[in-house]
Amino acid sequence: MRTHLSLSLLLFFSFFIPASAQDTAAKENRLPVVHPALGTTLKLDSITVELVGRKQNYAPHIKETAEKDIHSPKSVNIHPSGEKYYVNSLEGGTTVVFDFKTGEKLKSIHHRFSQKDSVLWAPPSGLFPFTHYTRNLNTFMGKPVESTFSHGGRYLWVPYYRRSFDINAQDPSAVAVIDTENDSIVRLFETGPLPKMIATSPDNHYIAVTHWGDNTVGVIDISGEKMEDWHYVSCLVVDYKMKLNYSLSESVNRDCNCGYCLRGTVFTPDNKYLLVGCMGGTGGIAVIDLASGKYLGRITGMKSNLRHLVIQDEYLYLSINNAGYIQRMKLADFVAAIPNLGEKKSYRLGGWESCKVPAGARTIVLSPDGRYLFAACNSSSCMAVVDTRTMKLLGTIAADSYPVGLDISADGQYLFLTSQGRNDRGGNSVDIFRVNR
Repeated sequence: MRTHLSLSLLLFFSFFIPASAQDTAAKENRLPVVHPALGTTLKLDSITVELVGRKQNYAPHIKETAEKDIHSPKSVNIHPSGEKYYVNSLEGGTTVVFDFKTGEKLKSIHHRFSQKDSVLWAPPSGLFPFTHYTRNLNTFMGKPVESTFSHGGRYLWVPYYRRSFDINAQDPSAVAVIDTENDSIVRLFETGPLPKMIATSPDNHYIAVTHWGDNTVGVIDISGEKMEDWHYVSCLVVDYKMKLNYSLSESVNRDCNCGYCLRGTVFTPDNKYLLVGCMGGTGGIAVIDLASGKYLGRITGMKSNLRHLVIQDEYLYLSINNAGYIQRMKLADFVAAIPNLGEKKSYRLGGWESCKVPAGARTIVLSPDGRYLFAACNSSSCMAVVDTRTMKLLGTIAADSYPVGLDISADGQYLFLTSQGRNDRGGNSVDIFRVNR
């Protein structure tokens, strides 16, 4: 992989805020913004992780790494072919496509729509009525959040945090379907309010769209041979549906006013259940039975503020955001507890293994062989490395403040980490790490 960096930049470029600014940040209980030097390395007994590349929009004068379309990058997804990767720039309303090997920008997909794009919309499902806005509903900019591939990588599904006119994300948003053969939007579906996470079932039968905004999950049937046959089958409620009636002229913090704040979403490998993490409220993991299409209840017992879910090598892994933990349990043990939900739709399950990591554990990925787990630690501006054999933290490596999204190449040799930033501080960067075993 070419990084297009001079040796001097590779060895010496680093950015630090002045002492006076650090003092101000400390008084305001905020950590200083950091941008680690390219070449920063974490050396461990069995693994080395090195920061080898970057796409950034905080220092445009550093032309070797500057990329104007990296604007509040929320997530990154490497195409299954390994030929390119996609970065969702949330505030920029853009999905940026890069060549994996050269780092060259291939395309910027803009999520801006008007009435001339009406041909892209799937027929209304009737599940997501508008209650606050009535005019020009399909003229907007979408703010891309997460992504999931379907059909072996042919399509990339990208939900929007909100339509640009909906300042408090309380009416339906949308999800775009990108054809990865030509990197263009070929279909649009409505969604519920404030969709964040999205997932594809292992059998490529369903897409799940998880709505942070009102405690609901939309399920789309994509089993039809033609795109025109894809359709919603349900919108399931986790315990209760939030009543949304915020101001139309003054914004509120919807990252906090979100009920259970549904986030991490994963299908079980046998396609029987959909698991959805509850980052807020009383927490837990919501369980949806796909055969019956019913919400069964929430399994609790893990630490609170659950952010991301991953299933690999017969384990269910969780990231715990605020406190900074990775937890796991044998998937078979978790599934065995589901019948205990019963009529109360709640069951406390003990026996979680835990590993302490730096604060703000967001997206997690595992190496292809399952030996290592990597976590984007937002509050701590670093990436953590965990040994899954012992569930012990091996070390951390600095990242651009404040990391949130993460993906790993199929061969386990490269990690791509997005730093979104917060409160107009930090962020606007994608860090590229090389892993040597």
